[in-house]
Amino acid sequence: MKTKTLLLLVALSLPIALQAQEKVDLSVVNRIKAEAFQNSKVMDHAFTLTDLYGARLADSPEYLKAAEWAVKTLKGWGLEDAKLEKWGTFGRTWSYSRFSIHMLEPQQTSLVGVPLAWSPGTEGPVAGEAILAPLRTPEDLEKAKGKLKGKFVLLDTPRELTLHLEPDAKRYTDADLAQTALAPEPGDQRFGPRRPGGPGPSNLEEARQFRTKVNQFLKEEGVLAVISAGFAGDDGTIFAASAGSREAKEPLPPTSVALASEHYNRIARLLGKNIPVRLELDVKAQFHGDAMDGVNVIADLPGGKKKDEIVMIGAHLDSWQAGTGATDNAAGCAVMMEVVRILKALDLKMDRTVRIGLWDAEEEGLIGSREYVKEHLADRETMAIKPEHSKLSGYFNFDNGTGKIRGVYLQGNDMMRPIFEAWLAPFHDLGVTTITIRNTGGTDHQSFDAVGLPGFQFIQDPLDYMARTHHTNMDTYDRLQKGDLMQASAIIASLVYDAATRPEMLPRKPLPKPPPPREEKKEEPRKN
Repeated sequence: MKTKTLLLLVALSLPIALQAQEKVDLSVVNRIKAEAFQNSKVMDHAFTLTDLYGARLADSPEYLKAAEWAVKTLKGWGLEDAKLEKWGTFGRTWSYSRFSIHMLEPQQTSLVGVPLAWSPGTEGPVAGEAILAPLRTPEDLEKAKGKLKGKFVLLDTPRELTLHLEPDAKRYTDADLAQTALAPEPGDQRFGPRRPGGPGPSNLEEARQFRTKVNQFLKEEGVLAVISAGFAGDDGTIFAASAGSREAKEPLPPTSVALASEHYNRIARLLGKNIPVRLELDVKAQFHGDAMDGVNVIADLPGGKKKDEIVMIGAHLDSWQAGTGATDNAAGCAVMMEVVRILKALDLKMDRTVRIGLWDAEEEGLIGSREYVKEHLADRETMAIKPEHSKLSGYFNFDNGTGKIRGVYLQGNDMMRPIFEAWLAPFHDLGVTTITIRNTGGTDHQSFDAVGLPGFQFIQDPLDYMARTHHTNMDTYDRLQKGDLMQASAIIASLVYDAATRPEMLPRKPLPKPPPPREEKKEEPRKN
């Protein structure tokens, strides 16, 4: 009996012992908190990235202005090697400088909408009748042939809007976090490793091909413009991304816009009652080149005796064009720049170099971070390892909106659990309590995790990210939560300091195997 009791006590004390081995300098944590909370500049960074350089579509003029500002700012803090680092050819770049849409008949009124990326402008105002013509199948195309010339074509079936009886925004409850902390059931494929930027299910490729076919059909029919319902938004919120492709080899779509659902539905109801609707549209859009270089922002805060070893932080700098890219992801860039500013302002001595990466073209498939990893660390397709792979201790990412940090996803790396438990203990009173073995996806930490490097994204309060701001015209500075971003800046600065001064590099999972070769889809021979 005594032996069993002793073994139980040893088992229970093991996590405490492991945590105790992880040194945390509370005096440094206290200094970081004071700088982050009493002298914060995070909202200043966010203001510049949104109100001044908002709508940072990848490699557009606005993106490049934001990237150049970030480099200049980092150099001003003493990071002399701050630079724009090319990662490859992005393709065609696009921006717009004017947009307006009006109903002329049966009643004159302004409509709320957004032009879709990589679609051409109208070269001045154009007016014409609207027609509702959802095109979902090849049979739909055949039925619409010869009926669309000179028309504004509404492509979506109207959607009934529902009353919101619950708030759009929420913070995680203790019960929510307790559920997140649980490991997934064995065999649950949703939490297995993911291939960053890789192909999705075959039906996604089929959908892309059909969209290209529809665009070509609409251009051949001579439509004035294509109008969609802005996906699933309501209350004036428009979820909007692209109508065409950044690939220069892909044909351009017709002029394409998304309307607020309420305005789209009004037009559709009028048409459904056989009442003619006449619209006027004016879009000034520009293409800036078909083979533009993509660039990431990279800068180092040099370390001391282990300066060849790297602790890296990052967030994606690009956004979509509907809003000013505030929660997605000026929030992350502002926080990571603030982390660097805090560490530099406090003149904290760290053994390892701290590197910041502000990534390009995340919205197109994690391209900027993926290409950085391929160039510097490892090729995911072959798992050919570069020398720098052995020198990167870990990567921390911030890209789940403006919500405060509540914990961290371990990405299946249970060796990191006692380390994060120690590092995050000084922030329990700020709501940071949850460590989960689960994976999370959809952002740039995956590029590092995919080649066997410790890469982490934080658990954040969801707020109204998916309901209101993610890829929408509502994604503006006003949706940012100052206190949450200050909290995140303090936490990440502390974790970076801990990682940069830790005697050992962060523990790694086993190297993954190269993914299986992709199957090339053979094109069917055309029938005459």
